[in-house]
Amino acid sequence: MGKIIVSENVSVDGVIEDATGDEGLGRGSWFTCITDRDREEWAKVEIEEAMRTEALLFGRLTYQWFVARGWATRTDAWANRLRSLPKYVVSSSPLEGPDWDNSTVLKGDLVEQVASLKHQVVGEIVVYGSGRLARTLIEHDLVDELRLMTYPLVVGAGDRLFGETALVKPLRLVDNRTIGASIALLTYQPVRVA
Repeated sequence: MGKIIVSENVSVDGVIEDATGDEGLGRGSWFTCITDRDREEWAKVEIEEAMRTEALLFGRLTYQWFVARGWATRTDAWANRLRSLPKYVVSSSPLEGPDWDNSTVLKGDLVEQVASLKHQVVGEIVVYGSGRLARTLIEHDLVDELRLMTYPLVVGAGDRLFGETALVKPLRLVDNRTIGASIALLTYQPVRVA
């Protein structure tokens, strides 16, 4: 059975929006506030995660962001790995393409589709970005692990990973490590209350 892993770059105050400054939030690229050495260490961790991944799950906007930045045509090892993986895209509006190898648009009820996907894929199904999708998966208890690459800054505005939930969602810290000199990788699993 598959495990849904939400893997996010997040500021200390929980912002996930516009880390690269491309979306026009007006806060600049907070991703570039880290040193080159930290960015190199971050990339190593992300590549390791991609090598363990069996499938990717995206919201439409994040999928289009990856395609627009050349991930579908890059030829480095990381991009080759992502290109080889099955990619599932959740979209409530029409999606042209898809423009990336091995991509499938999920149609119908999101919760049913993702629950079914968890039964089809063995291993990690990683969700990058895709804030609205991630919040929906969290709300419906479909997430098996959160990997939060936490940047040492307060952005102060923008979409946050966690929104309002119907109930308290208890988490258990299962791993933490420092990436480079300033990034904290915090890994949580939901505490399932019977």
